[in-house]
Amino acid sequence: MSRTGPAPSTTAERAAIVGSGLAALAAYATLRRGGIASEEIVVFGTHCDPTEQWRQQAAAIRQQRMRSESDGHLAPADFPGLALRVAWRRRSVRPLLQTVSRGYHPRVDDFLVHAAAVRERSGFDASFRRRRITRVAAVDAGFELDGEGPFAHVFLATGHPGLAVPGALAGDPRVVHAYEPHEYASCVAIIGAGMAAATEWRNALAAGSEVVSVRRREPVRQPLNVPRPLFTRRGLAAYHRAPREERAATLRRLSTPSFPPDPEFDAVIAAAAAEGRYRVTAELNGAEQVIAATGFRRGFRHDELLAGLVERHRLEVHDGWLVLEGDSTVPALTDERRTLSIGGIAGQWAFPAADTIAGAKYAARRFLERVCRSR
Repeated sequence: MSRTGPAPSTTAERAAIVGSGLAALAAYATLRRGGIASEEIVVFGTHCDPTEQWRQQAAAIRQQRMRSESDGHLAPADFPGLALRVAWRRRSVRPLLQTVSRGYHPRVDDFLVHAAAVRERSGFDASFRRRRITRVAAVDAGFELDGEGPFAHVFLATGHPGLAVPGALAGDPRVVHAYEPHEYASCVAIIGAGMAAATEWRNALAAGSEVVSVRRREPVRQPLNVPRPLFTRRGLAAYHRAPREERAATLRRLSTPSFPPDPEFDAVIAAAAAEGRYRVTAELNGAEQVIAATGFRRGFRHDELLAGLVERHRLEVHDGWLVLEGDSTVPALTDERRTLSIGGIAGQWAFPAADTIAGAKYAARRFLERVCRSR
């Protein structure tokens, strides 16, 4: 049973995770596999099911498959990957064959089955405490979280700070965000050019709608969220060595919308354009429905907890990014006795693809190293 109300930390609770999404589950599973007992960890969050928000957003855009590949799983060990896990469960070699050409992309339902298994095996629920943390304060013995603690080691995985909708469309009754439940009108304007937008173009066309793609930038066609080298040790080391402005420029480039190359998808769009059912424009028209496939608000300043942390402790920022060490820790608040790590989208300064499963595990593994080092 998860705890649902405030409770004082015990001397056994050395590590705290703030957040209850996929990054929090990845961090928790990593700590458990590293030998940290469930009694030593507390997870503060608003959702006892770590997949809840992600699952609802995936359902809203009718997502069938993940953009990630076989290694995009939540288990702390790299092996076995999702392809092997699914091949074993389904008694089929097809997922394994698809990995040869990097053509395996997990089905959403397979990923959710896997996430549920990680949640159960790790004992996540035993450490979960339903509470929204709004303040992190550094103290001599570590960190207090809304008065609870102190905890020597804290992993912040607060997720995306809300859905982004263009300000000019606020209050427009035609507008729905792509990640909110919706159907499709006969004429739909879809704002955006990334993965969610591309998925919505296809969904609306399949529903018989006329689609107007509203975008001012052309999308980059690439398999993963960021170029593959940034997932490698060599590529990441080069990124870490770069001067700050160069790193910021890299992160700005990575904000360009993108989605994977797919000849079948391209054929669907081309056929719809030939029929007069799909067109691209830079400005919004009088469409019956407007779907904002515009992702999430950008920047830590939209996150109450992180914004307060930066202001209270005068943490270093650069061009809107929270400056972190290469191991995802906050340098001014991390030393031999205590650790403050950032997982998820706010950790991009350390790992450009921080909002991916790989990014969550990158931060979690380095957090584990620091927790174990202080024993």
